Amino acid sequence: MLSDSALAARLATDAGALLLRVRAELGFADPAALRDAGDARSQVLLAQALARHRPRDAVLSEEAVDDPARLAARRVWIIDPLDGTREFSEQGRSDWAVHVALWQDGELTAGAVALPAQGVTLATGVPPPARPAPTGGPRLVASRTRAPALVATVAEALGGTVVPLGSAGAKVAAVIRGEADAYIHAGGQYEWDSAAPVAVARSVGLHTSRIDGSALVYNRPDPFQPDLLVCRSDLAGPILALIARG
Repeated sequence: MLSDSALAARLATDAGALLLRVRAELGFADPAALRDAGDARSQVLLAQALARHRPRDAVLSEEAVDDPARLAARRVWIIDPLDGTREFSEQGRSDWAVHVALWQDGELTAGAVALPAQGVTLATGVPPPARPAPTGGPRLVASRTRAPALVATVAEALGGTVVPLGSAGAKVAAVIRGEADAYIHAGGQYEWDSAAPVAVARSVGLHTSRIDGSALVYNRPDPFQPDLLVCRSDLAGPILALIARG
């Protein structure tokens, strides 16, 4: 039987391959229809695969009705079948993702982030990608469309730059791969937006927390998450101090 990490990686990769086929099949003439088809078809693939491979586990998904039974479960898969629907529906964009994570007994224990249009899947349980040595000021990834003002404030204070990017998974992946140094989000997300990226980020030694420094908690009754920080460990202290000063 596949380990949880291997299963997460396989499912994220398989769903990503399906999404590439959906893109090729439907094209980009009707972005709304493409987004809807991607969400729905990836959800079916992941739900059926989890039911087959881990039938006793609960699931929390952006694209499924929330079953409160998960709150009493010891193992809950937290999935986002298509993270970054806007980017998925724009021709030529590769900054969208598939998230598959496992929460077990209070902790994230496995996870995978597939970047299908980049041919990459990052997962727990595998050697981390080689990170280039930091040069110059830190690069902070932020939303293309709703970057919080504090990102610019922090970047200026640290002598860094702000790099706009698409989905949450793509942003955290950029930090994991050393293409960026920090991701600060303060506009509100849900557990499925960050669970898999955070699981992988933690596995390679990155700092992950709320922007007040408190722990990220998953499988709560309300899956809304107000904010998120993922960064190089040496930047966590300076960034949290700047945010605290407002």
